[in-house]
Amino acid sequence: MTRLSLAARRFPMRTCIACRTERQKRDLVRLVRTRDGSVMLDEGGRTAGRGAYLCADGSCWATALKKSSIERALSVKLPAELRATLEQRAGTPTAPPGGTHGT
Repeated sequence: MTRLSLAARRFPMRTCIACRTERQKRDLVRLVRTRDGSVMLDEGGRTAGRGAYLCADGSCWATALKKSSIERALSVKLPAELRATLEQRAGTPTAPPGGTHGT
């Protein structure tokens, strides 16, 4: 009897725009610029539009705000209310969206 070897599952990889670290997509938080030009957090990771990824770590959020990495990646001015939300979340470490993934 032969055993079929299962190929290792591949996960989509993305790069954090602040620290430039490549991680699994599910471990990052996505910001998206929609067709109408609005910018928002994309909790589900499936909203249509131009996306940029940040580590769930608050230090990356602070770095991205300081260096205007988000605005550069999305080619748009960051709205004041979203900037305030990001600054608030940058001060506290957050878990990746969707909780822990079987680690």
